Amino acid sequence: MDTTAPISPTLAPTPTPTPTGAAIPRSLFLFALFYGGMVTLGGVLGAKQVALGPLAVEAGIFPFLTLVGISSGIAELHGKEVAARLVRYGFAPLVAAILLTFFVLQLPTDPGMYPPAKEAFPIILGQSGRMMFAGIIAYGVSVTLNIWLFDRLRSATGSFASVRGFIAAALSQIVDTLIFITVSFYNVRPILDLMLGQMLAKVVLSAVMVPLIITVVVRLGRKLDAAA
Repeated sequence: MDTTAPISPTLAPTPTPTPTGAAIPRSLFLFALFYGGMVTLGGVLGAKQVALGPLAVEAGIFPFLTLVGISSGIAELHGKEVAARLVRYGFAPLVAAILLTFFVLQLPTDPGMYPPAKEAFPIILGQSGRMMFAGIIAYGVSVTLNIWLFDRLRSATGSFASVRGFIAAALSQIVDTLIFITVSFYNVRPILDLMLGQMLAKVVLSAVMVPLIITVVVRLGRKLDAAA
């Protein structure tokens, strides 16, 4: 009688199943995509100066205040750290857009291109390196400051996210203007009058746009996450 025990085959370890559900809340995914688009749009629209009654401001403020409103709404929905991370990730499309724009400007222009567009393209997109650098610094400092202020004001304003959003946006836009105008135009042109005008325009627009954007982001975000 054979008493040798049969050799058991070696069993491969059972793989850990990969979750099939989304790893990111719907609201965060949607607004992160929108946020990335607004980051790259600001530099393009900033080439136009718009007159709003007695106020004059560069049109890049519209996507920029959209960024402020979205980041505040994300902080309300998902916390300050998530919103701050979104701001840091925003550097990726911002820098990529600048580098790609610079690359395209170096390429030869098709001789058959529509003449007015041929002349306007480098004027609109060909910002100086100094202004691009100013925009990167101003973006990082002011939007990060906005999120920090928005969170710190919670104890003073309670659940009134729109009020917190306006105060944080107004203060951060003042800092944004100080940084951008100083870095862009110091020793190039007088900057005091330009600063004051830009600050006033941005504070007024912050009061109009930011509370509305925060309200939309928070309400839509809660509906999206509840339906997930």
